This record gives sequence, C-alpha cells and structure tokens, in this order.
Amino acid sequence: MSDLVVIFRTQSDVEASIVRGLLEANGIPSVVTSGVAQFPLSVTDLGEVRLSVRAEDADEGRRIIDGHRTGSDQPPPVPLRKEFESLQSAIGYRFHDRGLLEHAMTHTSRANEDITGGVFDNESLEFLGDAVLGFVIADLLFRECPEWDEGEKSKTKASMVSTFGLARQAERLHLGDHLLLGRGEEKTGGRRKQALLADTYEALIASIYLDGGIEAVRGFITRQFRPLLDEARRHGAAGHQDYKSGLQELVQARSQPLPEYRLVGTFGPDHEKRFEVDVLVAGESLARASGPSKKEAEQEAARIALSRFQ
Repeated sequence: MSDLVVIFRTQSDVEASIVRGLLEANGIPSVVTSGVAQFPLSVTDLGEVRLSVRAEDADEGRRIIDGHRTGSDQPPPVPLRKEFESLQSAIGYRFHDRGLLEHAMTHTSRANEDITGGVFDNESLEFLGDAVLGFVIADLLFRECPEWDEGEKSKTKASMVSTFGLARQAERLHLGDHLLLGRGEEKTGGRRKQALLADTYEALIASIYLDGGIEAVRGFITRQFRPLLDEARRHGAAGHQDYKSGLQELVQARSQPLPEYRLVGTFGPDHEKRFEVDVLVAGESLARASGPSKKEAEQEAARIALSRFQ
C-alpha cells in the first residue's frame, strides 16, 4: 500500500470535514493520521486534525485545497445548459464548472434510470452541503448574536437548517423547476416534496463551495438567510419562525377563540411520510398544509393563515 502524506492540518474538525469532502468529490480518498490511530476523522492529543492522502495524490490534493483557499487557478466560466440560466440568476452565482450545478440537481431516481452509468446523483453533495451550511450558519450566529447563550444559538440554527426551513428556501429559488428526476419520481410529485427540495438545496450549497470556495458559498448563504437572521434578532431565538404563536396572538387581538389544529391525514411511504393539517378558528378552516412532521405541517398552516390576514 502507498505511503500516506499529510497535506492539510487544522484545529477544526468541521473544516477538516469540509476539506475531506472536497478531496473525495475530486476522486482523492483521505484519512486522518496520528500517533495513536487512524480514523476518517479524528483529533490528536494536541487538538490538531491532519488529513493524509496517498503519496501519488499529494500534489493534486494540495493543488485542489490551495485553489479553493485562494479562489485562484479556476477556469473561466463555461455556458451551462440553458434551463439552468434562470437558476444561476436566482442564486446570484455563475458557475465555472459546468457539471457541478447539474450534479447538484440530479436526484438518485434519475441516476438509477441511466443505463450508461455516467450519471451521478447528488447524495454525496448533500452530505458536504450539510456540513458547509452548518458551519456558516454557526459562524454567523457566533459573530452577530454574541449576547445569546449556546441554547439560543442552537435553537435558532436548528430552525434555520431544518427540513422545513431549507425547503422554504428552495421554494423561493423555484429549485423544484430545475430538478433532474426519474420518471417515477416525476409522477409522484417529486418537485414538490419538501425532503427532496431540502436535500437538493444542501447539494446546491456544496456545488457552490466546490466551484467558488468558502467565500462564494458564505456570500450565498448569508444572502439567503439574512432575512431569517434579522427576524430572529428582532424577536429573539424563541420566536424565530414561530407562526403558530403569531397566529394565536392575532386571533386573540381580534377577540376570537384560539386556533385549533386538526390532522386531516397522512400519506406517502414510511421513509417520506407527509402529514396534512387544517388550522381552524371558531370551527372555520383558515388554511391547510402538509409537512414531514405534524409540527412542521402546523407551522406551515399557521404561516398560510397569517398571510391571508395581511
């Protein structure tokens, strides 16, 4: 077996996860070496995470890392498929690598239907995007909400990166219109499934990171989540995206009875079950919505009801 060469050192296991995902996305496997053991990700006694690759991959691995650190050594932009032009405008970023955005939009159902084996789904990009998103949101909260304790930051971060929250962001970008789906997923309404939209949104984040580096993806995430962060800072972490409380306060101000939430039914397979909920006031239905959990369906129904009062 080839000798291992350390090509990256950091004090942050989150940063190591991101860099490891970058290397693997470019076909370079990596491990962590230390004097004690070898793991996919580990921290030495000094708190240092060290990524190692095979000796024959070392120069290419360093080039990839350095290129994404500095934003240098990138090719000029290449025209993408025309159907992605409006998506690039919506996200405010133009890709250099024409394949990364298409990769991010490719659902496993499309890859499974391809008999050539040349189409790859976006699942590994979802993994990387989840890590990048979590890091950037945590960094934003750390810098902009220093007065909040750890619990408040954690609660706000969890709300912002929840399946419900990410699906809402994806819907604002009309991400569903650009998904590359298999025939079966298309027939079952895959373009509207919140779990699928949330996963694709994470894959999109990873593709921007791989194409433009950390500053490009930080800019995208900051633009996307700025309204939610500003709202959280105005109302505090506890009130972040709490549409049910907002609806309750509104109907009470109008001397109406408290809202009631009624489960209409569930649908979908067990691994992607959806809950449909009605919100009623004085027996009258104000809105109906669905979500991956009863709680998220209730929040969405309350949001829709609130929008109709405005």
